[in-house]
Amino acid sequence: MNYPENYRYTKEHEWVSLADGIATVGITFHAQEELGDIVYVDLPKPGTSVEKSKTFGSVESVKAVSDIYAPVSGEVTEANEVLATQPEKLNADPHGTAWLIRVRVSHAEEFSQLMAASEYQTYVGAES
Repeated sequence: MNYPENYRYTKEHEWVSLADGIATVGITFHAQEELGDIVYVDLPKPGTSVEKSKTFGSVESVKAVSDIYAPVSGEVTEANEVLATQPEKLNADPHGTAWLIRVRVSHAEEFSQLMAASEYQTYVGAES
């Protein structure tokens, strides 16, 4: 799997892209692969504050329920409403249309502290 180079990644298998102070957050291809068939996604409502490394929601699959952790701090501006009725989209396009939330970032430096795509690929390779 090729991970987008312009994204940053966490050890908890979230990805984040940043444009004009708004971070788009999702789970990685590796995460959805480990989870299996995703059946439910619990996301925060717009206006909710999220804090880096703290839980902001969960993803439920036929195998397990996994917490999702914020890669950056800020205020949720949007949640991907498509996932409420079509959670399986996370299995089909985790790095694209199946993003989870958008966050107005409060500490821009948090983004640069995350893993680059090459570092993340090495990390998941070592984890396997």
